[in-house]
Amino acid sequence: MKTAIVGGGAAGFFAAINLKEMCPEMQVTIFEKSKKVLAKVEVSGGGRCNCTNSFEAVTDLQQVYPRGHRLLKRLFKTFDYRDAYEWFESHGVRLVTQEDHCVFPMSQDSHTIINMFLAEAKRHGIEIRTQCKIESLEQLKDYDFKVITTGGGTASMAGVPTIEAVPSLFTFCIEDEALRALMGTVVEDATASIPGTKFKSCGPLLITHWGMSGPAILKLSSHAARELHEHNYQMPLAVNWTSLKEPEIQQELHEIIIRHPQKQIATIRPLGLPSRLWDYLVAKTLGERAQNRWQNLNPKELNRLTNALCNDQYQIAGRAAFKDEFVTCGGIDLSGINPNTLESKTLPQLYFAGEVLDVDGVTGGFNFQAAWTTAYVVSMAINQQAGCSRSPSEG
Repeated sequence: MKTAIVGGGAAGFFAAINLKEMCPEMQVTIFEKSKKVLAKVEVSGGGRCNCTNSFEAVTDLQQVYPRGHRLLKRLFKTFDYRDAYEWFESHGVRLVTQEDHCVFPMSQDSHTIINMFLAEAKRHGIEIRTQCKIESLEQLKDYDFKVITTGGGTASMAGVPTIEAVPSLFTFCIEDEALRALMGTVVEDATASIPGTKFKSCGPLLITHWGMSGPAILKLSSHAARELHEHNYQMPLAVNWTSLKEPEIQQELHEIIIRHPQKQIATIRPLGLPSRLWDYLVAKTLGERAQNRWQNLNPKELNRLTNALCNDQYQIAGRAAFKDEFVTCGGIDLSGINPNTLESKTLPQLYFAGEVLDVDGVTGGFNFQAAWTTAYVVSMAINQQAGCSRSPSEG
């Protein structure tokens, strides 16, 4: 029997290798439209490949998977992050978990994973066809099973319901020269939100030469991906530069007035804020009165400073890519596939895995974990449907 896998990326290779381990007699061919396979694996994580996450800080999958969390909750019962960790280690890739729960190869080099995938593909006799674009399922009519792991074109031609793919992991452009002059400044515990919506995200926030980045912004962009796209990436943004609520910030400022009444406002930074950021906020809020002493603050100015700390307003003026990574939301509508096998409900023996599905995660190794999980589930489903001689546990 023969299986065609469209897409020579993370999910494609993982599905191919696992299928061959489960079903050695299966002929497996990977079709990749470009010259190079595993290109996204190579550049991910700054070239280090953040291949999964320990999930220790995750209390609800929706926190890290804005779309597809219900499906993954089901599929993780078959193959989760612990299984992925064990799989890579058993295939010769030693892993290390960072303090932020991100998992990388111990070599800190994505080529460790790429080389392992290529070696395993060669060992199992998996055929890899590069520069081979599949535009219609008719091209794969000689294959018993078909797995789509990338791109929506083939899926739409097959009549499978799809959801428009839009970017879902990006940084924000902000037209504020004074802010952008603070590039490199990091606030470790900020909250970013989009006023008038439910979207809010906490974590480190980085000011860049084009606007804002860092985990707080990336998570917000992921959760609000569709709304931002619908508004052409022109929406308001609110930032709480502290981990505190408004009354707590007011109390902190009142205590500064009591302790340091004669000090200039700019010289006493509340809550350990970076000095350049505090100077910017004071200048933006108080203007010429920024040189005043704390005791001279009037109630209106105190309120404005409080607001600048807990509800600082900006306007998103566009998006920018996060490093060289590109994640989208959208793809195959999950209502059109069997949630246990990822097989099309309308076209038997057609399966989907990886980025082609309407499943996407925030930064931190979650998108790769979705790729490993969905690819493994598909390979197991094909193995069972083909009636191969070896079960997954024996592989």
